[in-house]
Amino acid sequence: MPRIRFYGHACFRLEHDGTQVLIDPFLTGNPFVPGMPADMKPTTILVTHGHYDHLGDAVELAKQHGATILATPELAGYCARQGAAAEGAHMGGTARFSWGSAKLVPAFHSSSAGPNLDIYVGNPVGFVVRFFGVTFYHPGDTCLFGDMRLIGESSAIDVVYLPIGGLYTMDMDDALKAVQFLQPRVVIPGHYNTFPAIAVDAAGFKARVEATTSARCVILQPGEAYEVG
Repeated sequence: MPRIRFYGHACFRLEHDGTQVLIDPFLTGNPFVPGMPADMKPTTILVTHGHYDHLGDAVELAKQHGATILATPELAGYCARQGAAAEGAHMGGTARFSWGSAKLVPAFHSSSAGPNLDIYVGNPVGFVVRFFGVTFYHPGDTCLFGDMRLIGESSAIDVVYLPIGGLYTMDMDDALKAVQFLQPRVVIPGHYNTFPAIAVDAAGFKARVEATTSARCVILQPGEAYEVG
C-alpha cells in the first residue's frame, strides 16, 4: 500500500513500489532531520513555494537523482537556471505522471527565493496529489480560505496535511475549520515546533479533530510513515 512519510515541518514523501514523490524537501537545516536520509531517491519533487524551508534541497536532489521539479512557472524557471529539470504549471492545471497526477490549487501566502528571500518566484500553491489511487492534499503554507470547501467537494481526500503552528500559516482553530471544509479520512498535522514561534500542542489538535469531525488525526514523528489502507 502507498505510504506517506513525514520529515518534519511540511516535508512529506509518498512511497510505493520504488516510486518516491517528495514534497517541500526541507531537509538540510531542518532541526528534525539528523542528515539526508540514505534512501532518499525521489522521481518527482513538488514544491509549493520558494521559501527556504520548503524549496529546501529540491534543486540538489533533482540533479542528483534525475527527478523533475513541479512548481509554478516562475519557481520552475528559478530551479532550471540552477541546473535542475523543472516543469511549470499554473493553478487549476494538472500534471500527469506514471504514478498518478498533481493538481495545483490556491494557497494564500507569499513566494520568494534566494539568500535574502528577495527573488520573486510566482504565487504559492497547494497540491492535490493522486498517488497510486490515494488522494493526498498538501496545501502548502496558507491561511484558511473558503474555497477549501470546493477542494473537498471535488476530490475525495484520503489524507490531508494541515499546518497548525500559526504565525506564518493557519493556526489550530483554523485548521480544525479546514478539516470541516475538506472532510478527509485522515489528517496529519505539520508546520509546528520547528521554531519557537510556531510551538503548539499537536495532541490537543488531534483531540479536537476526533471529537468534532469524522476524520482520524495521525501525529507522525519525523521519519515515521502512515500506510494508507
